[in-house]
Amino acid sequence: LSTFSIDVDRASYSNVRRFINQGQLPPADAVRIEEMINYFDYEYDAPSGDDPVNIFTEITDSPFNEGNLILHVGVKAKSLEKKDLPPSNLVFLIDVSGSMNQSNKLPLLKSSLKMLVQELGDNDKVAIVVYAGAAGLVLESTSGSKKRDINAAIDRLNAGGSTAGGEGINLAYDVAMTQLIEQGNNRVILATDGDFNVGASSDVEMEKLIEDKRNQGIFLTVLGFGMGNYKDSKMEILADKGNGNYAYIDNITEANKTLVKEYASTLHTVAKDVKIQVEFNPANVAEYRLIGYENRMLESEDFNNDKKDAGEMGLGHVVTALYEIVPVGKTSKKIDPLKYVTTEKEIPAGILTNEIATLKLRYKEPSQLESRLITEVIRKSNSPLKSASNNLRWSLSIAGFGMLLRGSEHAGNANYDLIIKLAQSAIGKDDDGYRREAAQLMKNASLLEKTTAQR
Repeated sequence: LSTFSIDVDRASYSNVRRFINQGQLPPADAVRIEEMINYFDYEYDAPSGDDPVNIFTEITDSPFNEGNLILHVGVKAKSLEKKDLPPSNLVFLIDVSGSMNQSNKLPLLKSSLKMLVQELGDNDKVAIVVYAGAAGLVLESTSGSKKRDINAAIDRLNAGGSTAGGEGINLAYDVAMTQLIEQGNNRVILATDGDFNVGASSDVEMEKLIEDKRNQGIFLTVLGFGMGNYKDSKMEILADKGNGNYAYIDNITEANKTLVKEYASTLHTVAKDVKIQVEFNPANVAEYRLIGYENRMLESEDFNNDKKDAGEMGLGHVVTALYEIVPVGKTSKKIDPLKYVTTEKEIPAGILTNEIATLKLRYKEPSQLESRLITEVIRKSNSPLKSASNNLRWSLSIAGFGMLLRGSEHAGNANYDLIIKLAQSAIGKDDDGYRREAAQLMKNASLLEKTTAQR
């Protein structure tokens, strides 16, 4: 069994992009391969049945390790027209401490939030809480129809002082609770460079508060800005505890992608605690590994435990995961034969030998406590890589990119020439140019790697 929580965060990719664009390779721990893969959209059909999510699978040959297979798993959430979205009760929780007084922090943050304000409807409402040496309410809950008032409050924000993040979060949740909309989208949006250093900022206390409010129907989205003291892993944990998502805004284009183009998926949850469990058939699979998702792994028994927290999917969100499979008859383990354990797999009678695996997905409706189950059988149907879909080839090129940046022992034959060629073959429609940008990042990373090696 392989069991994991889905991950729709994309912050790692934009953070990696920032490093490369500044002329340096990112540190390995900044590279989370699943977030890089899921930064991009994929052409999956929207669900048409009662479930708010739909599952897709595809198998091809691995370009990195000869004889191995790649299993591509895709999940697509349903979409809604903007006019049909439930009303939102939003509280902007904005870091205005002295560390935010840089051009790529508070000024970019203010421009980003004003872009989000333009997406609000008349039935939506926004309040603004700020925190520095102390926390304060600078805009009471205001109708989305009063965009001029909201933008004026954003314009008045200035940076200065130390950071009392814990106090700010408490106030923001109190404001959100007083304005709670039943069956609506109730959410705190934390915008910060992650520098919580003064006040009640115990990680354990803060996470417990965020979990408690999540259970009362108020979710948390985290937007990271800036660099230097930016605490990437801490921001990811806070968003996960708050049933929300986490994005790193490194420029105004990224703000537009996250808060305008993906407004519904960023802020409107349609499925929570989404977990995937794959049972591989030992008749066909000798070994497997999930590529990425290292900090999203769950125990096997967690899959059926509805009290175990997992990832959330917003409207129109897609989630993609890749497995590398070693077929029966081929082994990657360079070990001597075991003395006390038979290496012959005894296949129980009745197992269908054309089945690779059975995939199960659990999710909850946003207001429900009990999960629902979707099951799909994955059969032998692998096609050569050149015949695989753009979805699979693109996700595989990004996975290879991530493995090279991390220096992964599993990269096999992967190199920059190979992944660039693979990426260029799968760019597809790419109206917004995100895939072309990624292919260029690969080329830049290749140059940086060569430069580093020559030092």
